[in-house]
Parts: sequence; C-alpha cells; structure tokens
Amino acid sequence: MILYFSGTGNSEYTAKRLAQELQDEAVNLFQKIRSRDYGGLSSEKPWVIVTPTYGWRIPRIVQEWMSNTKLSGARDIYFVMTCGGSIGNAASYIKKLCSGKGLSFQGCIPVIMPENYIALFQAPAQEEALEIINRAEPVIAETAHLIKNRETYIQPAITLKDRLSSGIINDIYYPVFIHAKKFYSTEKCISCGLCEKVCPLNNISVTDGKAVWGNHCTHCMACICRCPAGAVEYGSHTRNLIRYRCPKHS
Repeated sequence: MILYFSGTGNSEYTAKRLAQELQDEAVNLFQKIRSRDYGGLSSEKPWVIVTPTYGWRIPRIVQEWMSNTKLSGARDIYFVMTCGGSIGNAASYIKKLCSGKGLSFQGCIPVIMPENYIALFQAPAQEEALEIINRAEPVIAETAHLIKNRETYIQPAITLKDRLSSGIINDIYYPVFIHAKKFYSTEKCISCGLCEKVCPLNNISVTDGKAVWGNHCTHCMACICRCPAGAVEYGSHTRNLIRYRCPKHS
C-alpha cells in the first residue's frame, strides 16, 4: 500500500505514478492527519510512504501520524521523499522510527521535483517545472522496479552537511521558521474557503470575509499556492512570486 502526504501535488503525483507502476493502491493521508485518525491499516504488499522533505526530514505531522498508527501485514517499508535538492540524513531518523514500530526499513529514495517552498525560495515557471518532473520520471520508474522486486535501496554516503542539516539545523528550523505568523490574506480574498479546506492542521478559518491563521502550521504551502485568487501572502517575500502546484497534478 502506498501512503502519501502532499501540500502542492509533488508527492501526490509521485505516489500515483508509483501506484500505476506497481498496480497498488495510493492512499492520501491528508484527512487522517487532519482528523487525527490513527486507526490501523493493513497491507500484504510492502508499505511505501511518499512524502515531501521538510527541513531535510519527513514532515513532523507525518512522523506523528506514523508513530501513532499500527501498520499490520507486510513488514517491509520504503520511503520516497520528494525534494527540491537534498533529503540530508533523513534516512537515519526514519530508520529509528521504523525500528520502533517493528517495520523493516528498506530505504529512503529521494526524487527531485520542482521547488515549492515559496516561504523561503522561489518556485519555477511551469515550463521549467515540467522539465524537472520529466527528469524525475526515470527515478520514479527505477524506484517502482526496486520496490516490485523487493530490493533494498542502498543509501548514498552521508556527509557532515547532511548530518547537520537533518540534525541541529532541523531542530532550530522548526521552532524558528515553522509558524503561521507571517501568513495573511489580502484584499484579493474572495472568501471561497479553499485555504481552510486544504490545511492539514485545520488551522485556517474564514472570518469576516478574510482568511485567519491559528497557532499551528507545518508550512506545506497548500494555502498560499492553491488559493485561486492569489490572495495569500507570506510576509513580503512572496509578493509577485509564482505560486506552485504540480502541473501534472490530477
């Protein structure tokens, strides 16, 4: 079974492509995470977790869901992490998580997809984004082949930079950067409520015709990138920046 979490579509696209290649089921974890549904799941095929990379590790909301949810049946588990550049030393932390759940970690495979973290960076224009996705296709196919044959993915050598990125930098990054304080809606807001619906932490409400953010956020970029009116901003950084949603998103 393929389980995925996705804010702007990169991981969803990757998960659905893997599902096609493996003839397996792709299950969106969005509602389970949002509602804190920790009901167990069972699969006879290897588990495949497809997730974006947040601070060179899996998102903490995905880790929390996995820590609290029983995965029965198959014991082998693979992770596929979409990223703009590197997943750092994410595999080391995932391996510990899997060990604690009695799952046999079979590897963490990075898939480079278009940058979507516009709170700090810039997303590519659609033509460039499509080129990046096309370059990712062979990696997705190779990943599916590896999983189908139940082979273990050999992790590349980990550098000091990788260890620091997934370790101390991640520890600092979350409390310092991951909050909703800089999000706001402009006069472009049409009160459609989509930002409220796509927030995995149920952290947004539409009040007096404007979106209002609460105290919880995971920086998935769903609210800012999926707003149909382009009415959501993050401080001054995102003004005039391209909003990203996977152009091959179904």
